[in-house]
Amino acid sequence: MTLRSLPFSGTAAVLVLGLGLACGAAAQPEPEDLFTADRSVEEMTGKQVVFETTHGSFVIEVLPEKAPNHAAYFLLQAEEGNYDGTAFHRVIARGIVQGGDPLSRDPEATEAYGTGGLLRLARERNDERHVRGAVSAVQVPGRPDSAGSQFFLVVTDQPSLDGAYTVFARVVEGIHEVTLISELPADERGMPLERVEVLRATVRDRPPELPPPFSEESDAELAGFRVVLETPHGEIGIEMLPETAPNHVRNFLRLSAVGAYDGTAFHRVVPGFVIQTGWMETRDPPVPESIEQHITNLAPEFSDIPHEPGIVSMARLAALHSAMTSFFIVTGQASELDGEYSVFGRVVSGYDVVETIEALPAGEDEAPLERVEILRARVEPIE
Repeated sequence: MTLRSLPFSGTAAVLVLGLGLACGAAAQPEPEDLFTADRSVEEMTGKQVVFETTHGSFVIEVLPEKAPNHAAYFLLQAEEGNYDGTAFHRVIARGIVQGGDPLSRDPEATEAYGTGGLLRLARERNDERHVRGAVSAVQVPGRPDSAGSQFFLVVTDQPSLDGAYTVFARVVEGIHEVTLISELPADERGMPLERVEVLRATVRDRPPELPPPFSEESDAELAGFRVVLETPHGEIGIEMLPETAPNHVRNFLRLSAVGAYDGTAFHRVVPGFVIQTGWMETRDPPVPESIEQHITNLAPEFSDIPHEPGIVSMARLAALHSAMTSFFIVTGQASELDGEYSVFGRVVSGYDVVETIEALPAGEDEAPLERVEILRARVEPIE
């Protein structure tokens, strides 16, 4: 990313990635005026701030052991509601997102954005790097002890900033939402043309880690669930076959339960052969990291179940261990797939919906000309 300077009206410039941001403060603060942590590192460990914005939500976890004063000040601002109603006033596409200026509450005072909330913190040098997800403090150029409530979120690695700014937290959920904010159209100063406002910033403890869905059921118990694919043309009910492919069934149930398939499209239609869906590249919106953590490669589980109409089987590349999320529903006799792909389910209701999708006109790439999404994949117990 090329460093550049863009002037704002004001008396000084706050530098982030070489972008000039005005700073209205004129005097260097005295050491006794600088903020020091009002709580211990132990009290701050595991604390997170949930940012609900007009463009989605994300979660930031502080790093008190790396920058205790910055972490405490950030938590204090959130606790006192000082981020509520502020706007993200500077974006660089797939670079950074900057916010936290209390002056940005006023939609009419855009010329002053970037000048408020500074000169409260001394820099805290640490070994944290400006990698994707890092949260770092804005400061006045040449004045390392000038940070405050303003911060920037790193969307892609920015190694040139390492050591120059204080990294005090990291985005632990919602980096995709932050990325989308960074890509919003902006003016020549980098200010988003659309106001992106913080609706609410709340402090919470890090939630306990829960086991992934369907990690505790026995293979036999997995047969007690089915997945229903909701589509614009109707619903498709799929029963599970864990006796032949328990790992594929567990994977399919898990991905369905966490919403991985919601918004994916049927990307391949071959009449008399298969309809195929579940490819994450077709998903709208993109896959969040909360779902990415559940996506993994699967070892094959071949069986003697024939690929005949209604069978649900896992797609893969040439490598045997390359199956991940994409699956297909067989619509004809496809014996050439037997023993080559892992059968894990069977359509038990809504086969007429399968036939409707199969009949859709498709292009030369076998993709249907009409986008047909899985609106939702819901998991239901079989009663």
